[in-house]
Amino acid sequence: MIARDGANISLWQDSSSPYQPKNVADKDKEYDVIIVGGGITGVSTGLLLQKAGYQTAILEAATLCFGTTGGTTAHLNTLMDTPYSTITKNFSQEGAELVAKAAREALEFIQSNIDEYSIDCGYEAASAFMFSQTKEQTEELDEIGRSTLAVGLDIDDVDEIPLKIPFKKALEIRGQAKFHPVRYVHALAKAFEDLGGSIAQHCRVESVDNTEPIRIKTSLGDFVAGTLIYATHIPPGVSILDTRCAPYRTYAMAVTLKDNSYPQGLIYDMYDPYHYYRTQEIDGRQYLIVGGEDHKTAHEENTAACFLRLESHIRSHFEVDTVAYHWSSQYFEPVDGLPYIGHMPGQPGNILVATGFGGNGMTYSSIAAQVIKSILTEDDSLYIKLFDPNRFKPIAGFTNFVKENFDVVKKMVGKLTDKAKLEELAGLAPGEGRLVRYDGHSIAMYKDDKGKIHALNPVCTHMKCDVAWNGTEKSWDCPCHGARYDIDGKVLTGPADRDLEKIDIVE
Repeated sequence: MIARDGANISLWQDSSSPYQPKNVADKDKEYDVIIVGGGITGVSTGLLLQKAGYQTAILEAATLCFGTTGGTTAHLNTLMDTPYSTITKNFSQEGAELVAKAAREALEFIQSNIDEYSIDCGYEAASAFMFSQTKEQTEELDEIGRSTLAVGLDIDDVDEIPLKIPFKKALEIRGQAKFHPVRYVHALAKAFEDLGGSIAQHCRVESVDNTEPIRIKTSLGDFVAGTLIYATHIPPGVSILDTRCAPYRTYAMAVTLKDNSYPQGLIYDMYDPYHYYRTQEIDGRQYLIVGGEDHKTAHEENTAACFLRLESHIRSHFEVDTVAYHWSSQYFEPVDGLPYIGHMPGQPGNILVATGFGGNGMTYSSIAAQVIKSILTEDDSLYIKLFDPNRFKPIAGFTNFVKENFDVVKKMVGKLTDKAKLEELAGLAPGEGRLVRYDGHSIAMYKDDKGKIHALNPVCTHMKCDVAWNGTEKSWDCPCHGARYDIDGKVLTGPADRDLEKIDIVE
């Protein structure tokens, strides 16, 4: 089983073994490119660049697929979360057609990798089905259908869907797919290393000196490269992109069915937030995977209720035998509907970024790999302008990109000396966390299953917001920009690049 950035175990996490690099990144070597982030975006990009002749290293703060790649539901779409009608309004008809073309090429890229490297990752081509259940939803679906047809995708009205759910209207969009994301990424990582690429795990970037060459300070020492690429879902540190990408959490369950009526295809209803369905066979066992109940990160006080609602929804439509897995995951929604792929805004030099994938991370990760390769090889690609992070003007005076913000959060207290009073104030049950007021301070407190209290300064080290407790994933989540920390304050998810302050409790 691989590690993940949450307490709940995902289907992909439990059915994969940890990746063991054979070519460990060398601090004494100057690389052409260093990629920060060992998920599907970083590894896909690394493979393309290594094949193109760039000496490339991947630095991962934890282990490969620790973040969203290990928690996705792995839909491979040309049907995007941002409808083509919205993309057309924001970026023109030509822009929408380019997005559709890029998405098709991304799926072709994934399939070609699977064929070239004989990857056993449960890949299957599939159709997507979207259905409406109200008059208002039908009107919206009609608009989505027209705009999707206009960008050249293979779409038709249909009278049946793979689910036994009543509907008013349904569309079938052909040319989609599904797979096991972690097994796919691990196979790409092996191919990357076979071509001479290097990987360092448990290597957290602490700061960046944008010199020539770029010097990257990490928990394992300093690395040097001509180009730095952030493939970390959201770049660490303070960035203008923090104001352009909103963090969300989504919930997923993998269940087995009594009647073995596993639906084929990728299926979506039209609610907001919508539910999404698909099946996957892993090691001879079928699973129905259903997701939904999305909300802004740390804006839902009772995250356990999200799982309860999702389970209730599943049981109302399927004969559930067992709930084998349940987990949640994070994504970043771009403000204008398209991801930001290219040179970092306001940051001169060779620092690039890929972020804001919304709910289409599996597709946009491959788009990002190809766009970044085009930038570095100076290919004349229309995608470069379409996804350019500099398509907006940075706010005047805003601090751009990674900064060493060691003065952002003042130290609160070094030690707390009244453990009995603290425990009385908190009233925590084992496995529970809460913000507690004590002696004029707000303290993030968690009691583990053995009764030990873990106390932290709750001020997020990114931009000073107070974190909130996520009871299902056992994490402290920031409601402002989506940074997440474990019970001991260690960073789980950026953009924070420093841990929360730990407070000692004297017995």
